[in-house]
Amino acid sequence: MSRKICIITGTRAEFGLLRWLMQEVQVSPGLELQIVATGMHLSPEFGLTYQEIEQAGFTIDAKVEMLLSADTATAVTKSMGLGLIGFADTYAHLAPDLIVVLGDRFEILAAATAALIAGIPVAHLHGGETTEGAFDEAIRHSVTKMSHLHFVAAEEYRRRVIQLGEQPERVFLVGGLGVDAIKRTTLLTREELEKSIDFKLAARNLMITFHPITLGNQSSAQQMSELLSALDKLQDINLIFTMPNADTGGRELSIMIEAFVARHKNARAYTSLGQLRYLSCLQYVDGVVGNSSSGLTEAPSMGIGTVNIGDRQKGRLSANSVIHCAPSQNSIHDAITRLYDSSYRLTLPQTVNPYGDGGASKRIVEILSNTPIGNLTKKSFFNIPVET
Repeated sequence: MSRKICIITGTRAEFGLLRWLMQEVQVSPGLELQIVATGMHLSPEFGLTYQEIEQAGFTIDAKVEMLLSADTATAVTKSMGLGLIGFADTYAHLAPDLIVVLGDRFEILAAATAALIAGIPVAHLHGGETTEGAFDEAIRHSVTKMSHLHFVAAEEYRRRVIQLGEQPERVFLVGGLGVDAIKRTTLLTREELEKSIDFKLAARNLMITFHPITLGNQSSAQQMSELLSALDKLQDINLIFTMPNADTGGRELSIMIEAFVARHKNARAYTSLGQLRYLSCLQYVDGVVGNSSSGLTEAPSMGIGTVNIGDRQKGRLSANSVIHCAPSQNSIHDAITRLYDSSYRLTLPQTVNPYGDGGASKRIVEILSNTPIGNLTKKSFFNIPVET
């Protein structure tokens, strides 16, 4: 009898990380793939990206509508409530043997909470990481405590999950899924990419991704204003923007980006590039600028630089190629200047990505196939021995 593995995805970036795992589950003997799409995937505002899942050859077994048309804290909280209801019905219908969730978004918190109450084992990917500038930090660790198998991207994260009381034999170091995707994707040529995005690349190009911050003294809009002021001076550099996530305050940032792009011929914004075009862009840009985890987890494997702004990713492991800067116009400008400095660029070919060298999907599927799951939901707290 096949073991039903239900993989849940709520955003375009998340699907990009989960795609190869889905494929491995799909072709693995003894496993049956179930896919649940939720969150931004089902929103016209964010590009109806569930279609990208279907275009990749997968069947979506259920859709959980949960996003409201507002992005206030109240609306996000209500969206989580709708998600709980939707996941409860979905699990009752699909009857999965185990669910797989990734990361730290509010959609995933709803999915894991519903699974906890339903008594369904949870496998959590990319736990143990820290992002001190967002409430995602608390969500990630909460999902860890509701999960039963843990697949982490680095040794430091493995130790942190164990520190949270998880049994060491249930915590597996498999590497980062973003690196896996880079290794397995055949990227577009420069000409194919330019045609696909309808934008001519210049001699110098940057990818810009800035998501809302949910903790801190400055507002997301204030930080975005500082970033756009710094970018305003870069007349000889083409700018490719990817739009923010559906987090608290995200729509205001999107409006600011659209206004900036309307005033600058060297800039273009995209609701959703999809994984192929996104990774292909990384192949031809000089670096990424913003506060996305991709700048720390994926960009180093592409041999390009990263300007990481503010505290949204504070605490996350980063390669030597990552330039950290404050969310101020001058700091961002100085960081971009350094990114183009010849001595800095000479160091990029020697960059070592702390998130591994690929192969995570195969490792995860092997463990999912061979681990007994009958008693997974019964957990005991692991106490780290105190040195005397």
